[in-house]
Amino acid sequence: MKRLVIIDGHAILHRAYHAFPTSLKTRKGELVNAAYGFTRILLSVLDDLKPDYLAVAFDLPEPTFRHKEYVGYQVHRPKTDEELIDQISRVYQIVEALNIPIFTKPTFEADDVIGTLAKQASKKGVETIIVTGDKDIMQLVDDKVKVYLPSRGVQDAEIYNHKRVKNKLGVTPSQIIDYKALVGDSSDNYPGIPGIGPKTAVNLLNQYQNLANIFKNVKNLKPLVSQKIEQGKESGLLSQKLARIVINVSVKLNLRACQVHDYDHQKVADLFGELEFKSLLKRLPGYQISDFSDKEKKKKDDRQISLL
Repeated sequence: MKRLVIIDGHAILHRAYHAFPTSLKTRKGELVNAAYGFTRILLSVLDDLKPDYLAVAFDLPEPTFRHKEYVGYQVHRPKTDEELIDQISRVYQIVEALNIPIFTKPTFEADDVIGTLAKQASKKGVETIIVTGDKDIMQLVDDKVKVYLPSRGVQDAEIYNHKRVKNKLGVTPSQIIDYKALVGDSSDNYPGIPGIGPKTAVNLLNQYQNLANIFKNVKNLKPLVSQKIEQGKESGLLSQKLARIVINVSVKLNLRACQVHDYDHQKVADLFGELEFKSLLKRLPGYQISDFSDKEKKKKDDRQISLL
């Protein structure tokens, strides 16, 4: 089966920003820790997963449909550091220089774009591996979709299939939406059903499979749990809607454009040189030292001739 890898751009960028020190700057003083970390993860993904196709999805700065559905959505999230925002354009440059397609969609999150692309890939008989640090995206895992969490510190990178998701979270991928409907999400700031914690949510879903069945059997629950479910039903349904990743965004997967193919080696070498990513050059796919050294020698000779 052919393999498509989709990188959750902002999730990986945030992980890189916090993983690498802010002392990582060029000689001109440009902070590049997030750009460097993102590139290193990207090259590791190419080496580890060996995809046939590759794409990157990014969030956009404007509000999404979820913000319109619930005014408090993500309201408690800390403001993104300016030092990270300043590096986003550099990451776009790197991705584009490597001829990797970038997908975005106004009013939708990168998760929705990724879910849509993964669904389209599955219909084409292509396996999808999503590279992210966000466990919410595990709801997309099925027979043809897996999630790859890059290594952090001494931890090894992990690939999550259906079984590993269940072992990790206590619920199946298809139950994650209903789990979030019950317990909410403090990071995205939606409430779930007040008073229902993770342990109760897992037990309820293991017994009744989904939120609809829990509502149908609410009278059979313990009195205190039953009361909370009945009183919080509206909040639970809203949270379910906010948690659900959309898989019908109007973006189109063009596998030919996503094919891992040649890129302009010199263009990438020049960009890496500007960013002082010299140590990453040898990790580029198809790297041949002659591709770079011959051109660098010619540039040096041209500079010497111009001095004469």
